[in-house]
Amino acid sequence: MKSADFASDLKTLLRGRFPYVYVVTWEEERVIDLIGSLNGRHEEIGTTRVIYTWTVTTGLIRDPNGSDPQLVCKADHEKQLGSSHVDLALRTLDYISEVDEPALFILKDFHIYFGDASVAGARSEGDPIVVRKIRDLSYTLRGKASPQNVVFISPSLKLHQDMEKSVSVLDFPLPTHEEIAELLESMIRANSGSGKVSFMLTTEDKERMVKASLGLTLQEAENAFAKAIVRDNCLSADDVDTILEEKAQAIRRNGILEYVRSDVSIDMIGGLENLKRWLDKRKSSWLDSAKEYSLPAPKGILITGVPGCGKSLTAKAMSAMWHMPLLRLDMGRVFTGLLGSSEENFRRSIETASAISPCILWIDEIEKGMGGMASAFSGGTPQRIFATFLTWMQEKTDPVFVIATANNISALPPEMMRKGRFDEIFFVDLPSLAERIEVFRVHLKKRYRANAVWKRIDLSDLLYRRLAELTEGFVGAEIEQVIVSALFDAYAESRALTVDDMERAIRNTVPLSTTQKEQITRLREWANVRAVSASRGVGDTVGSLKTPVAVAARGGRAVDA
Repeated sequence: MKSADFASDLKTLLRGRFPYVYVVTWEEERVIDLIGSLNGRHEEIGTTRVIYTWTVTTGLIRDPNGSDPQLVCKADHEKQLGSSHVDLALRTLDYISEVDEPALFILKDFHIYFGDASVAGARSEGDPIVVRKIRDLSYTLRGKASPQNVVFISPSLKLHQDMEKSVSVLDFPLPTHEEIAELLESMIRANSGSGKVSFMLTTEDKERMVKASLGLTLQEAENAFAKAIVRDNCLSADDVDTILEEKAQAIRRNGILEYVRSDVSIDMIGGLENLKRWLDKRKSSWLDSAKEYSLPAPKGILITGVPGCGKSLTAKAMSAMWHMPLLRLDMGRVFTGLLGSSEENFRRSIETASAISPCILWIDEIEKGMGGMASAFSGGTPQRIFATFLTWMQEKTDPVFVIATANNISALPPEMMRKGRFDEIFFVDLPSLAERIEVFRVHLKKRYRANAVWKRIDLSDLLYRRLAELTEGFVGAEIEQVIVSALFDAYAESRALTVDDMERAIRNTVPLSTTQKEQITRLREWANVRAVSASRGVGDTVGSLKTPVAVAARGGRAVDA
């Protein structure tokens, strides 16, 4: 929802005299400012109303921003400390029922009296007298001659089930690009005249800084700009990293999403040329220039295949390649033991991703959270989350690119595979000879140092090919561990690394293609007609499977991505 849509919906509810509007947001002041702005233009809501605000600490205040604010229903702190602190809420509702002027009552954090109907079993039912009083008051408000509405503002949605038919719920959107741009300009104006702060920002720099701030509340964005300024009394293009640090903090507070900083280059992934080419063609698809070709923003890809062949590494490399933030959704954190909480966690996660878009949302091992096995033992929660995910993937308009990885693709429901959910499904097989050569080249060069440890190693194409031929059937992770094991052998004896160390490590490794031969065969059979090969599909044999690595055998059709 955009700010304009929220304002339009709120105007409709106020003009229609809906008794209760529940606004879910952390940004109380922004909502109150918007309400004040709408109230100032009485034609927007029909009749200008007197605004009242309430908190449990201050009580009910009439016209708090006017020239003569009045405390009309005082907070009784002594009673709040006792067991009957709900008397304050009841007295407030009684006072509202007696007001006869056009009014808007803004009640902050009133949800503490509602309980939580979404948490079954151990849920708090709230205060039954307050709940009943609210239901009675709704009839009173509807019957008054003067228009009156009650607006609840809360950072979380806690609504008693008996109130569901009486309350209209609105989610207040995070600040738009224009609002953050105006905040940045206002901070520049406020600090420019001091002579203590310098601003070295081009128009493009400001644009990057504003886009980096999307997904933050207005207060968080202001804090980020202030933090960048006070570090060196300067605001420049280099401070975009400071903004991203603040965004990472905000995402960490979400508790479900993880902000992943990645310095993995796409060149650090050996092989997977089809997948790399597909990603390269779409790396600029978020720019306005793509609209000239009437191109939609890509939805995402599903990568399946043999474990240890670079699926997760691809997600990290893609973030660096596309210059977009990478958010990792841990399905294990989504699921909790309380009924309804898992669905709420997932909903908040995709809302956060949409708010900070453009971004990449990485769902690792998606089958563990939405697969059939998980659904069978968890009371239908994965099915409900899965339905929410499918609807969001189909309908989302925000530029959130989803990269999902799966090891056991057969565990995923067939609805996820149809076109329109993901742009493409890629299959990552055991690396071919050419790909293993590239993997050895990447990992050996990454660890190489011009010192005595490496004096017996000649990093040549001949060495890469020799090692690749010995590691038939090895996955990329196993190849990396061969090098690590060889280095440990040399380190333990305080000597230089040798080729014999690596060959010995190869002989001592039982590859995944041997231990999971049957599972890999089934995975290839599934992918052969349902997925695109992530690799070029050059000829080779695959470990103990002794299967030609032509496209049909490797699994996945070859395309010019």
